[in-house]
Amino acid sequence: MNALSIRSGFIDHLGIELLRAEGGESELRLSLAAQHLNSWEVMHGGVTMALLDIAMSTACRSMAPEGTGVVTIEMKTSFMQPGAGEMRAFGCLLHRSTTMAYCEGEVRDANGKLVAKAMGTFKYLRRLAVGRDVREQRRPGEARGD
Repeated sequence: MNALSIRSGFIDHLGIELLRAEGGESELRLSLAAQHLNSWEVMHGGVTMALLDIAMSTACRSMAPEGTGVVTIEMKTSFMQPGAGEMRAFGCLLHRSTTMAYCEGEVRDANGKLVAKAMGTFKYLRRLAVGRDVREQRRPGEARGD
């Protein structure tokens, strides 16, 4: 399963476009709209962190064996300046083991100015236990399991 074949209602809801994911790197695009903004009318910090998380996890997933996904273990984010307009997010896999991946990510505005930077740790999984249920990732075209 390649990094661009994962289905996520959250990513779709935000309108994030996955442009590239290969060789441990990824690139995303988001054109900010009213629902992405905070009371200052700039990109909400939660949207910024979502972009960073998705960029890093997609970079990790681009180097994972077929059928393997990732979950975020921890993430540290630094906000440099407000984001407005079209955002680009970039993820880079720095190191991986059989079960863990360490990444960095950044969000830049349309002029290339750095908006935020993050470091993250991710765990590779084939299945996710949720209580007594064991779940697998959705693929494009698959219906939700609820």
